[in-house]
Amino acid sequence: MTSRKGRARRNSDCTAGLRPALRAPHRPRQVEGAEQAFVLGVLTSAADFARARAWGVCDAPDYERYLADTAELLADALERFETVRARMFHPQDFEEFCLLHGLDPAEPAARDRYLVNPPLQTQLLPYQGEELAGDFVPRLVRARENGLTLCHADLLLDGGLYGGAGEADEEHARWVRAAYQRGGEVFRRMLVGAGAGVYELRLRVDAPGGRLAAAARVLQWEDGVVRINDEDLDLVCAVLCAGLGLELPGVAVLHGSQGTAASAARGAGADGSRGGAADDCFLPVAWAWSSSGPDWAPAARPVRLDGVAAQPGYSLGTVC
Repeated sequence: MTSRKGRARRNSDCTAGLRPALRAPHRPRQVEGAEQAFVLGVLTSAADFARARAWGVCDAPDYERYLADTAELLADALERFETVRARMFHPQDFEEFCLLHGLDPAEPAARDRYLVNPPLQTQLLPYQGEELAGDFVPRLVRARENGLTLCHADLLLDGGLYGGAGEADEEHARWVRAAYQRGGEVFRRMLVGAGAGVYELRLRVDAPGGRLAAAARVLQWEDGVVRINDEDLDLVCAVLCAGLGLELPGVAVLHGSQGTAASAARGAGADGSRGGAADDCFLPVAWAWSSSGPDWAPAARPVRLDGVAAQPGYSLGTVC
């Protein structure tokens, strides 16, 4: 599976742009031998903004001005740092983090520690100049939810996804890598069988401690090249990995519009809507697969997942 979007590097963050405020010049922390990086926490709703103001997070009079200030800060960071990343600043998560570590939430150092906390690195997104108030803020919200699911999957796999198992258990690491590759292959075969089009995958695996869920929007061209957000691809593969590795039951639905992706892009409006002749290039589709643990196969009967009705999918074993 090829992506037009390059995969985000998983290097550690050594410099933190730690407050979504414009109170004082940013003071980078340099780690010898590592590239400079900038990390910013972003409040993603007016309610979160109101709650965080009590900690002196920013000076903006309202949420609209806060977003404008934050956009300026990110634009400036793109010019000054090699890597710019952001994550959702979640007030409740932050408050619980401070309580756990005995920190004062009003202290800037507490926000610094929260943003670069290693277990939460899965919530970071690379920032490349996107419009903050457009798609990027919703992606930050999804990245937090995805990050919690990734941590759950990693826990189920004894730290095998992100190296928590330790270097000594190489056999376990190989087992997890093999399961991850199998999961990626399952997803690839789903997309190859679907052909060109605009789709959304919804995935659910029943796991100890609660269900693992993933969703990803996919645009696939006629030549098989796929456009998908990196963080969504990571989550789908991790959930499939946990399901296959631990032989957990699950269900997946791939639905959307099958047809010429290029025509879809030309017919799409700025809001993602399609109209005119482009509609004639598409066929609504919805396929379902299920897993009893060791493998994925067409669902035995029609499935409804998250409100989406789907018919049994095609055999993944016949897709190259």
